[in-house]
Amino acid sequence: MDRDQTDKDDAAPGRPTLKTLAFMTGLGVTTVSRALKDAPEIGAETRRRVQLVAKQIGYRPNRAGVRLRTGKTNVISLVLNTEREIMSFVSDIIYGVSEVIADTPYHLIVTPYSRSQDPLDPIRYLVETGSADGVIISRTQPNDPRARYMLERGIPFATHGRTDMGLVHPYHDFDNYAFATEAVRHLAGIGRRRLALLAPPVGLTYHSHTLNGFADALGEVGASEVPFNTVSIDHSIEQIRMRTAQVMRRQDRPDGFVSSAAAATLAVVAGIEDAGLKLGRDVDVVSKQSSDLLHLFRRELLVVNENFRLAGSELARSVLGWIGGAAPGSLQSLSLPGEVVAYRG
Repeated sequence: MDRDQTDKDDAAPGRPTLKTLAFMTGLGVTTVSRALKDAPEIGAETRRRVQLVAKQIGYRPNRAGVRLRTGKTNVISLVLNTEREIMSFVSDIIYGVSEVIADTPYHLIVTPYSRSQDPLDPIRYLVETGSADGVIISRTQPNDPRARYMLERGIPFATHGRTDMGLVHPYHDFDNYAFATEAVRHLAGIGRRRLALLAPPVGLTYHSHTLNGFADALGEVGASEVPFNTVSIDHSIEQIRMRTAQVMRRQDRPDGFVSSAAAATLAVVAGIEDAGLKLGRDVDVVSKQSSDLLHLFRRELLVVNENFRLAGSELARSVLGWIGGAAPGSLQSLSLPGEVVAYRG
C-alpha cells in the first residue's frame, strides 16, 4: 500500500483525501499519490488531471503523515515581534513570503513573541519541537544569538538584515547606509544645514549602517548634526512627538530630519507642528516608507521607499534555496534605495 494512504486514516471529517481524489478521477490511490508528486512514470495528462481536481476540491496532504514519511513539516516559520513591527511591515512581508511559497508544498506560520520574551525563546521552541523546516527572523543584531543557534544546529534560515559574526548565512537587507547618505545629500541640496537623525534602536545591525551613512554624508556636504539620540523609532509615538517638540523650540533647532520609519515620522511631524513650525518651510523631513501613504498625511514630506513585499519574497526564496541544497552564501541579497521623492509641487 502507498504510504500516502495514511492521510485518509486521520483526516478531519469532510477533508478531501487521496481516496476522494481516486474516486473522482477513476484512478487508483497509488496512481493519484504519484501523480501529485509529479512522478515521471505517470503520464503528463494524468498528472495534470489529478492536480487540477486536487486544486478544485482543496486537497492538502496531511502534515502529520508527511512528517512521518519524510521527516519534513513543509512549514516555514516567520518569527516576528509583533509589538515592534508596525505600519505595513507585517502584512507586506507575509504577502511576499506567501507569494513565493504558494506553488510549493510549503505553508507559512507566523510565530510571534513579545518584548518581555527572550528573542531566542521562539527559535528554541521551533527547533526543539521540529515545528518548521525553515525559519525567517527580523530585527537582526550584529552578533545575533538566534542565527548562531540555528547555524550550529543546521536549521535552514534567513535573516531580514545582516549580521556581523563572520558566519555565512542567507539574508535580505535594505541598504540603510545608502538611504541615510542619499537623505542627507538631498536635504543639503535644498539648503538644509542642521540635520537630525531619528535612528533605528541601538543593538540592531541597521542602526550602525544608518548612523554611519548619516555621519559620512554630513562630512561630505559640510552640514552639522543636531543630536537627537535620546529616542529611536522604537519609542512610542508620544515620546518621539514630545522630544521633537523640545528640540524644535531650541534656538539651534534642526532644519532637516532623516527618519528611519514612517510611523515615527508621523510623530516627528506632530512635534514640529506642536512647536509652531511648518513642514516644508521651517524644516524638511526625509523618511523611509513601505507603502505610499505618507504624502496623504503631509504632502510636504520627502520619502524613500522600502519594499517589504520584496523582502518577504527574497527571504522565502533564500530559505527554500537552502532547504533545496543551495550554498548559504549564494542566498544573500541587498536592496538599494531609490531617489528621494517629493510630492509637493
